[in-house]
Amino acid sequence: MIASTQGVRVALHDMGGPDDPAAPVLLFAHATGFCGQVWEPTAAPLTDRYRCFAIDLRGHGVTETPDGASLHWSHMGDDVLAALESEHIGGDREVHGIGHSLGCAALVLAAARRPGLLRSLWLYEPAIVGPRMTAPADSAETAASAESAESAESVAPFGASNPMADAALRRRATFASYDEALANFARKAPMNELHPDALAAYVRGGFAPGVDGSVTLRCSPATEAEVFRGAGNNEAFAALSELDLPVALVAGRPDEYGPVTFVAANFAQLRRGTLIERRHLGHFGPLEDPPDMARDIAAWVETNR
Repeated sequence: MIASTQGVRVALHDMGGPDDPAAPVLLFAHATGFCGQVWEPTAAPLTDRYRCFAIDLRGHGVTETPDGASLHWSHMGDDVLAALESEHIGGDREVHGIGHSLGCAALVLAAARRPGLLRSLWLYEPAIVGPRMTAPADSAETAASAESAESAESVAPFGASNPMADAALRRRATFASYDEALANFARKAPMNELHPDALAAYVRGGFAPGVDGSVTLRCSPATEAEVFRGAGNNEAFAALSELDLPVALVAGRPDEYGPVTFVAANFAQLRRGTLIERRHLGHFGPLEDPPDMARDIAAWVETNR
């Protein structure tokens, strides 16, 4: 647990890897509504050569977020900085940031604020919104439950009604057991597209056990909704043009909705950007095919050491 701003204590998950300080470090950052542990299946094949850590951003996972602490996306950048500057990662280590959606924005903010802390960034469909852009679907269950399905394909300008926030508020927060939660997600799109190991890691890390055996979302519907509402009012888009490090923008299959529609505008902001297309994957790509994504990440890191 690492001290961040506003009394937040950030959870940093050590997923293994060499103890050798010369080994590169990979810091994984998750999407809205998820948690650091969803990266376990992606990190597992990388721990033979890289030390892998994953962060729970504020409001997510087991990170301790006191009442009144801001969930504004700029403070997600604070959380990443806290991890990067901690004794676990800090110093002269070679560190590469690996992000998905919201996690991409948090990494970009941190990299812009402290140039030199990160050697490169690998970002899968950043939910980084620029001027006159519209809101994406980025929820762990935006379309995974019957009550939110009709909103899953919706987008709306920030500042107007936010259907992603509205859908998050309708999420089912409690299940009788981990098994019931897992079965629920496994039969509903889009979560049923996740690799079974990634889905299990999400349920294991994203739900807190109750004394009666029930499990409850760690990222509450109200918290997820608040994060969505802040997506269009942060500095990440402007920060992209400040970066002076290699940045991979990875895009899944073309879609009329979702963060894939932001990739071109994000790419245009970069000084040292590389565009990678993985058209066989959707917005949850890193969780749909962890082995393939691990190979992509390894290839990127080795090219940019």
